[in-house]
Amino acid sequence: MDGDLNVLGGPLEECGTDPVTGFYRDGCCTTGPEDLGSHTVCAVVTAEFLTHQASVGNDLITPRPEYGFPGLEPGDRWCVVAARWLQSYRAGAAAPVVLAATHVRSLETVPLGVLRNHAVDVPPDPGSLT
Repeated sequence: MDGDLNVLGGPLEECGTDPVTGFYRDGCCTTGPEDLGSHTVCAVVTAEFLTHQASVGNDLITPRPEYGFPGLEPGDRWCVVAARWLQSYRAGAAAPVVLAATHVRSLETVPLGVLRNHAVDVPPDPGSLT
């Protein structure tokens, strides 16, 4: 994570550890050449976002232990593929975004203004985002 920046130009902050997220499963939306999908947007997933993603063939709900994927529930913080987040945004189902934990590489796909419009402080009870 050293040297990685967020979309605000500061140090990249942790996205989530329960469940542990990130392409490298380090809790952060760090990225590198192996991350072809650009798992760089730190989203607080909602039921609407999860349902939309499932409807377009990206099932984020079903656990896939062989890939270290626990399956997500509303309120989980997860590093999502920037293009997938943008897809949900265009469909009116964007998940809230934690800007300080969203990697600057996201800006190659999603304009900063769009991310800012969906920025959120994570509530004390993320389960309220159903």
